[in-house]
Amino acid sequence: MNTLKKVLFWALVVFALMQFISIDKVNKPVNTAVNFIDTKKTPEKIRGLIKGACYDCHSNETVYPKYAYVAPISWSVKSHVNEGREHLNFSVWGTYNKELKESMLSKSIQTIQSKAMPMPGYIVYHKEANLTDAERTLLVQYFEDMLKSKSY
Repeated sequence: MNTLKKVLFWALVVFALMQFISIDKVNKPVNTAVNFIDTKKTPEKIRGLIKGACYDCHSNETVYPKYAYVAPISWSVKSHVNEGREHLNFSVWGTYNKELKESMLSKSIQTIQSKAMPMPGYIVYHKEANLTDAERTLLVQYFEDMLKSKSY
């Protein structure tokens, strides 16, 4: 019993100390001149879907939930956001070259169709990101139309 108390004590101490290693939750300012939904004049319905299902991880408009303020969960959340922005950041869309835009649109179509995105773990805590099949079809069609018309 004494050993259990010591283990619990030290686990609590380590957990408390972990809280001092915080993540940067400050988003870079969004320039509407290069932001995807602004530059593409995205229709309101599509805009809502992209904002609700994609922007938290794939833009500079991340809204960190309350659980993202507790380490080590916060570290995982920040890692996912950083990785998402590396693959596609809608906030800097206008800075990407043609080939990169084509690639990102194609990959977005694939991940939406395969239901790899939004990530299932994200959907658990963000019901607005749980896209219906009809909403997925709408997003895919929007991105496919952009590819066909080369209006990216």
